[in-house]
Amino acid sequence: MKKNILITGTSTGVGFESAILFAKNNYKVYATMRNLDKAVDLKKQIEAHSLDIHLLPLDVTKTETIKAAVNTIIKNDGKIDMLLNNAGAGFAKTTEQATEAEIKWVTDVNYLGVVYCTQAVLPHMRKQKSGQIISITSVGGLVGQPFNELYCGAKFAVEGFMEGLAAYVSDAFNIKISCVEPGGISTEFMASAIEKTAVEGQFATGEYAPIFERYMAGNQQRAKESKIQVYQTGLEVAQVVLNVAQSENPPLRIRTSQWAEDFCKLKTQADPDGTKLVAQIKNSFL
Repeated sequence: MKKNILITGTSTGVGFESAILFAKNNYKVYATMRNLDKAVDLKKQIEAHSLDIHLLPLDVTKTETIKAAVNTIIKNDGKIDMLLNNAGAGFAKTTEQATEAEIKWVTDVNYLGVVYCTQAVLPHMRKQKSGQIISITSVGGLVGQPFNELYCGAKFAVEGFMEGLAAYVSDAFNIKISCVEPGGISTEFMASAIEKTAVEGQFATGEYAPIFERYMAGNQQRAKESKIQVYQTGLEVAQVVLNVAQSENPPLRIRTSQWAEDFCKLKTQADPDGTKLVAQIKNSFL
């Protein structure tokens, strides 16, 4: 029987490309998204290439939809081999100017959604004594960045959550844990978001405005001049995810480009893939 994989956030970007790539590499893919009306492009790929991809509704901020999707997979296949926590959303705004609703939203989408999806699959992976959980985090999960502190805080939380899990579920239940850490990803969404933010100037006002203008100017300059070095395509990141999924001994964490590697070097150079730290944690606590 094929290995199956549940992927969140597959309407665009890394999730979209991962669903297609995994299906082309002989996985049975359960591609999920909040609104299945956005599955038009994915449906075209499924039909064009006869891909083994099954669409399910799943909103990572609503646990009932997560449980329903996992129950469907178990009912269909009797197992769940792999979870790719991909769904997430960027957020650029000062802490001072963010609303309570925005703070809750960025945390729910980028952190708690990962926790809830992981919580839903763990009982099944534990019982079958096998599984793999991969979370798309970010270089922002290792390095805090201006105007992204709320987003980075959520991604830091994912890193800590995955690291804590890896310290005990891997050996006890043969569940492999990994974080995939991209730098910038070149997508139409990213380009339009940068342009929209710069034009509307709505994310930083008052004394923050001149700092934010420098920040946005730097983003736009990098997008124009350093696209090859900084920004990857969704497919390039998806290929790293597939490599991790197919690895005999996958790393706890992996950057997806040389730029991302260099950007995080001061945080990662002592233990680039996180395996030494996990070993130390096990020795200290277990």
